[in-house]
Amino acid sequence: MIVSARATFGSDGPFNPFLCEREDGLGVLDWVVKQPWAGESIVLVGASYVGYTQWSVADAVPPQVKAMVPVVSNATFTMAFNREDGFALETPFTWAVQVERQERRFANVRNVLEEREILQAMRTLPLGQADVGLLGHRNSYFQDVLDHDGDGPFWQAADHADKVSDITVPASLVGGWYDLFLPNQLRDFQTLRRTAPDTPHRVTIDPWAHWAMDGLTTREALESGLALAKGETPPERAPVRLFVMGEDKWRNFPTWPPPGYEPQRFHLQPGGALATGLPADSTPDDYHYDPADPTPAVGGVRMWTLQKYGRVNNAKLEARPDVLTYTTPALDKDVEVVGEVSAEIYFRSSLPYAEVFVRLCDVDEKGRSTNVCDGLLSLTDADETTCASVRLWPTAHRFKRDHRIRVQVSSGAFPRFNRNLGTGEPRATAVTLRAATQQVFHAPEHPSAIVLPVRQVS
Repeated sequence: MIVSARATFGSDGPFNPFLCEREDGLGVLDWVVKQPWAGESIVLVGASYVGYTQWSVADAVPPQVKAMVPVVSNATFTMAFNREDGFALETPFTWAVQVERQERRFANVRNVLEEREILQAMRTLPLGQADVGLLGHRNSYFQDVLDHDGDGPFWQAADHADKVSDITVPASLVGGWYDLFLPNQLRDFQTLRRTAPDTPHRVTIDPWAHWAMDGLTTREALESGLALAKGETPPERAPVRLFVMGEDKWRNFPTWPPPGYEPQRFHLQPGGALATGLPADSTPDDYHYDPADPTPAVGGVRMWTLQKYGRVNNAKLEARPDVLTYTTPALDKDVEVVGEVSAEIYFRSSLPYAEVFVRLCDVDEKGRSTNVCDGLLSLTDADETTCASVRLWPTAHRFKRDHRIRVQVSSGAFPRFNRNLGTGEPRATAVTLRAATQQVFHAPEHPSAIVLPVRQVS
């Protein structure tokens, strides 16, 4: 059974994305179980927004619901886009446009044909006019995202993270290493396992991005859901099943993060080196960041299928003068990284407002640099030397012997993240562009580093 969200595809009412799903979802379930054709077992299944609708009701479902299968989704959803410390522009803008146009004939084909227009619209200043220029009118969802930070009261009705601990229905989560919802999806899984350790919750993470999931992970999740619907025990498997990139194999683990991986600091060094030892006394590296020519997003975490996503060649990105790189010597043995990744970058800008984007890459024997994971942090006192604590996406990746580990540092990934204009003006109304000189420190008193959960493999 499929139900259209309020005000879409013939359904009545105003469309208020994410804010009505609990009320409507519980109403639908109450109606379904009363129908004479309804059976005794229901499994909630769906990806992205449809996965979010499961999280919105899962703590209060009727007993007929035996399992839930949320794919590339989490319990907070839209709040991941409009964080105060890093505004993700591409996802909410392109999603707002696609949803508004989804009922047109040949909508997917027309989205491809209109790709250039959509990309150009995200350069609009002020940004609050981007939807007007493209659609001819204001889009209420995009305007709400611009006006209200994710942790503010406006989105409270869309935040179901506090309900996850009350979920007793077995959940089989499916995600991707380059999916935009992955960090909070894994947080939800940890909550489920902590509060209901005897319930057979499980998670499967493959190497894809949001709209590029393969059928294997969904089939694996449904295998669990259908067994539970029949009153059977699902086929036994580990609670955590991960595709380890680099090795390119599926592996089973008992928990997330997995045991046996210890945090190891790889310090930025003078001369573009990267090593586990502390850096020597050195002057900082600097680069020029210009919002009129913003550092582009290349591969990685992308929602929009029209752009390259996931693992890509970073050669052109790393050739830009606004991107710094720090690289280890060739590894003498495999190094496996599985778990949460973070960075501490000592940074200073010529302006108070700046961003720090950090990317972890794998450089093969031929020198090809491929992105593994990344993250961004916005700063408001950047004209003072600051330790920017950047949370990168979680990952599972094996750096093979003779490969090198590389860290990129820059000040943006546009249009995945909104470009920092350097003025601190509200993002919806800002129109002034100010370029900046950025400095990255690597010295004993400022030991910039990426922190990797490491297990060395002989």
